[in-house]
Amino acid sequence: MKFDPFRELDRVAGALLESRPGLRLMPMDLYREKDHYVLSADLPGIDPGSVDIDVDGQLLTIRAERTLRGAEGVKWLTRERESGSFLRQLNLGQGVDTEGISARYENGVLSVTIPVSERAKPRKIEIISGESSAPVESTAVGSPERQEAVEA
Repeated sequence: MKFDPFRELDRVAGALLESRPGLRLMPMDLYREKDHYVLSADLPGIDPGSVDIDVDGQLLTIRAERTLRGAEGVKWLTRERESGSFLRQLNLGQGVDTEGISARYENGVLSVTIPVSERAKPRKIEIISGESSAPVESTAVGSPERQEAVEA
C-alpha cells in the first residue's frame, strides 16, 4: 500500500470540517418579475417541517435544519453531505408588502415570493392645469401636443 499525502490531507481536512459547529451555506437566487420578487434557495434533503421563515420589520429570516440518518456501528468511508443549521437573512427595504409574502418548497428548492407594495409600484401622475379645472394629459417632451400645452 502506497502513502498518498493528498488523500491523507483530504481525509484530515474532511474530519476537521465535519465536526465544525455553525451555520451552513444556503445558495440562493433573487430576481424581480413584474410586481414581485422571487427568492429561490437550494435546500436539498431538508424536511419541509424544519424550514422556518419569518419577517421582523423589514428583516426576512430563513432557517432550516438538516439531519442525516446513519446506522449505529457504521464506519463511514466518506461523508460529504453536511448536516446542521442553515440560516439566511435579507433586509427587504421599504418597497415590499411584507404581509403578502408566500413560500413553497419543491424538489429541494425553497421559493419565496415577495410582492412589491402598491406605494412602490410605478404609476402615472395626473397633471392639472392651473388655468382650467380639467386635467391635462401629459405627453412626451418635444411633441407638438406638449408644445401647445407649454405655450398655453
